Amino acid sequence: MEIDDLLEKYILAHIEDEDPLLTRIYRETHLKLVNGRMCSGPIQGSILTLLSRIVRPYRILEIGTYTGYSALCLVKGLSEGGLLHTIEINEEYESLASRYFSESGVKDKIIQHIGDAEEAIPGLNEEFDLVFLDADKRQYIPNYNLFFHKVRIGGVIIADNTLWSGKVVEKKKRIDEQTKGIMDFNDFVKKDPRVETFMIPVRDGMTVLRKIAD
Repeated sequence: MEIDDLLEKYILAHIEDEDPLLTRIYRETHLKLVNGRMCSGPIQGSILTLLSRIVRPYRILEIGTYTGYSALCLVKGLSEGGLLHTIEINEEYESLASRYFSESGVKDKIIQHIGDAEEAIPGLNEEFDLVFLDADKRQYIPNYNLFFHKVRIGGVIIADNTLWSGKVVEKKKRIDEQTKGIMDFNDFVKKDPRVETFMIPVRDGMTVLRKIAD
């Protein structure tokens, strides 16, 4: 859901203040990278932190590290002794994210994996309480199918960009592959009897799923 500047300022004034370190990540991402809008930002970041604190996960899986903003939001909800595994296919982002993980003082709670999620996920011998899916939209369903059996019953899955700038409802003769990937994923999880599903119309859309069966 697109919100104007005044409404966004009002929202930001009535939620938890953004961590100064996250503010720096957001700014540096926009200054140095072409696709800066991929960074979660304060509103979505607050939701991720809140959901993580509600779940109190012992193990988190994130697919799509980017510059580390969302990982640092999610890690705030970890239970004692918890870990977050984050996977990023683009090695160019590794050092930037790693630097901020170190600055945050939680680097020991975050394990970075560089490479294709389809190769990395099978090697993770973990049971996850929370998963954040935010990578190649064409791979949402394959990724979902790979990690689903690793999520505990009652675990939560969050998929980002599920409204995809409104493209999911645009009537076009030809749909690009990324948009098709999102639309197919939305249809797939809606019909999946193993999860409860809710779509949050904030930013670019976030779908929150609760696993209820294997």
